[in-house]
Amino acid sequence: MNPLAVITGGTKGIGRALIERFMAGGYDIITCARNAEQLAALQRNMQEHYPAAHLDYQAADLSDRNAVTAFSAFVQSKQQTPEVLINNTGVFYPGQIHNEPEGTLEKTIETNLYSAYYITRGIVPGMMDKRKGHIFNICSTASITAYPNGGAYGISKFALYGMTKTLREEMKTYQVKVTAVLPGATLTDSWNGVDLPAERFIDPNDVAEAVWAASQLSYRAVVEEILIRPQLGDLD
Repeated sequence: MNPLAVITGGTKGIGRALIERFMAGGYDIITCARNAEQLAALQRNMQEHYPAAHLDYQAADLSDRNAVTAFSAFVQSKQQTPEVLINNTGVFYPGQIHNEPEGTLEKTIETNLYSAYYITRGIVPGMMDKRKGHIFNICSTASITAYPNGGAYGISKFALYGMTKTLREEMKTYQVKVTAVLPGATLTDSWNGVDLPAERFIDPNDVAEAVWAASQLSYRAVVEEILIRPQLGDLD
């Protein structure tokens, strides 16, 4: 039986790159995203390229608490404790605290923070029982650096980073590893329409490769944080 990794937000960007890397490494995958057609296309593509691994999915909008609960139940229905959980789902709405539209904070917190919190609560007890597992939370350089147009996004990512650090302390004695991943500007759909060359952005595959490497350490060591920036530095 292949080891299992749960990776949320799997159809695009960092999530898709993570799925490809872990399937190449022999993991079965459970993923989710809002668009069922894109998930089905992802499954077909990955099964064609990695026939020795299996990808399962459920369509879910993780800003909705009921959908989060349903996805956690879907994972548990497979009756296999994941060895890796990667909380990757996220949204970015540019804006400032004093003028961003009403409801932006709530929607962003629900997607970027609450989904990770509740999915972790649903999955981590099995890891604790087995005294084995690794949780990665895809944070951001916005988790440690405030940006003028960051608004609710920055608030949510600071909070996710704090959650990750707290979880790390809680899980030490259970031998469950916890890692915060803090990428800078990465070439995903969030940057569509920006007039900048691809070279100014991190390749999502580089993020996936760093996460994969951290997941392969022995039980005696954990990478607590992965901080990745574009080679030429943050975008101005």
